[in-house]
Amino acid sequence: MLTLPEYPWEAMAPYRELAEQHPQGVVNLSIGTPVDPTPEVIQRALSSAADAPGYPTTHGTARLREAIADWFARRRGVPGLDPANILPTIGSKELVAWLPTLLGLGPEDIVVYPRIAYPTYEMGARIAGAQSLATDDLHSLDEQTLSRVKLIWLNSPGNPTGRVDDAARLASAVQLARRIGAVVASDECYAELPWEVQQVPSILDPQVAGSSHQGLLAVYSVSKQSNLAGYRAAFAAGCPELIGNLVNTRKHAGMIMPAPVQAALAAAVSDDVHVSAQRELYRRRRAVLKPALEAAGFAVEHSQAGLYLWCRAASGADEHPVGTWELVSGMAERGILVGPGVFYGEAGQGYIRVALTASDERITSAAQRLT
Repeated sequence: MLTLPEYPWEAMAPYRELAEQHPQGVVNLSIGTPVDPTPEVIQRALSSAADAPGYPTTHGTARLREAIADWFARRRGVPGLDPANILPTIGSKELVAWLPTLLGLGPEDIVVYPRIAYPTYEMGARIAGAQSLATDDLHSLDEQTLSRVKLIWLNSPGNPTGRVDDAARLASAVQLARRIGAVVASDECYAELPWEVQQVPSILDPQVAGSSHQGLLAVYSVSKQSNLAGYRAAFAAGCPELIGNLVNTRKHAGMIMPAPVQAALAAAVSDDVHVSAQRELYRRRRAVLKPALEAAGFAVEHSQAGLYLWCRAASGADEHPVGTWELVSGMAERGILVGPGVFYGEAGQGYIRVALTASDERITSAAQRLT
């Protein structure tokens, strides 16, 4: 029987109880779940497709895949993507968790991911029975280790750090992966939320991938940019061979996005107006929260893009480092829930992740408590 560690967020229960005692109520900046309304254009598309008595297609409707291909060309600098090489998924987390299994990885294979990273990369390796390795420098691995690396996860903008990898860094990882025969899966879910960078390149961008998408998968979710976390709407695109095999395997496994959600996803990626509006909401909330955290004695690192501010104690951290749980507790005393950095790997010790996903009123309240 497969046994995984207890889901880490269960450890937040006592801090949630502490935060809820604040006289002005709790401000939840921990998980990062969207709180703003789902745009009307998407709700209408879902409602219009509600009469769906037949089975949906695993590969997705032609309309959906064409809309995603147009989105890649328009928003991600990836022209000419063949709609056949696109696959809708039931949220991005399920693909992250099951990709090593769907690729047929086993005990001798290694899945690589960043040192500070979304924990599902590691859990996916464990579910498949493969080994996992956290590193920020693929080129530091010896050839014996590299020979066993079969899947490399990249994440830019990063969760939780908000770090953005430039095209040269991504291209270097692609070149190495192709030399050793590994798949590169790039989690790009926060790419539409840049703050301090001009460009967030995709793994499928020609300046990264060259003339071929061989061995590459871009993974994307509209949950954050379109307030669609409740719909579980995401997709993967890239290598024809990989997409074809994933479609076939998912047919056997019954991993199918519901037809109304496919229609809603097509509407979401076809409309840039609501994305721009949501981006500006987060930009304003970030402009309130970031200086308040800095005034309260936090240093904000990376955080060039995405939905989070990656923070540590600014003063005295070298001589007397402040631990993650001490920071979490101090914020809970202010009625503010934040994400513990240690949930994202040992290298996250001493950090907290602060989400921008709260209403304007709650963000303002958090800033007032901090300053």
